[in-house]
Amino acid sequence: LRALKLPGLAMVGTRRPTAEGVANGQAFARDFARRGWCVVSGMALGIDALAQRAALDAGGMSIAVLASGSHVIYPARHRDLYQRLSEMPGGLMLAEHPLGTTARPAYFPRRNRIVTGLSLGTLVVEAAEKSGSLVSARLALEQGRELFAIPSSIHNLQAHGCLQLLRTGATLARSSGDIL
Repeated sequence: LRALKLPGLAMVGTRRPTAEGVANGQAFARDFARRGWCVVSGMALGIDALAQRAALDAGGMSIAVLASGSHVIYPARHRDLYQRLSEMPGGLMLAEHPLGTTARPAYFPRRNRIVTGLSLGTLVVEAAEKSGSLVSARLALEQGRELFAIPSSIHNLQAHGCLQLLRTGATLARSSGDIL
């Protein structure tokens, strides 16, 4: 529960990150972890899970909010991350659903609401124009949280959502210093 006492940064993004997105997500997560922040995410494929792994690898803390009951590992390929978060100091798993509840499409926006609600701000690392990460961005703004996006090439389709967020008022994040 110590993770809940730290300032939290939600880190979200595409399930299919580019090499640049992977590098950015890991670098931001490691830096925030080393500065005493907690990385909050949904243990989803791609940016979410890699940010959580990077925070733990840096000796920091991470909270995973599940879209299922706490004993259901979704996605199943994240069994290792699930175990790290539930067994290591610095990891915390949260679920609003009863034990054994499987993930359903309607549960993901609800999970995202908790991810952004536990955080002072949300960083969208890399997201396409039609991305669940943009749902998280909208929820963060509705909750009065800060919204940050990492810029990328106009030719990177996996970053068009971030460019759209920047065009509509998200704060540009080139480094953790821009967020702090």
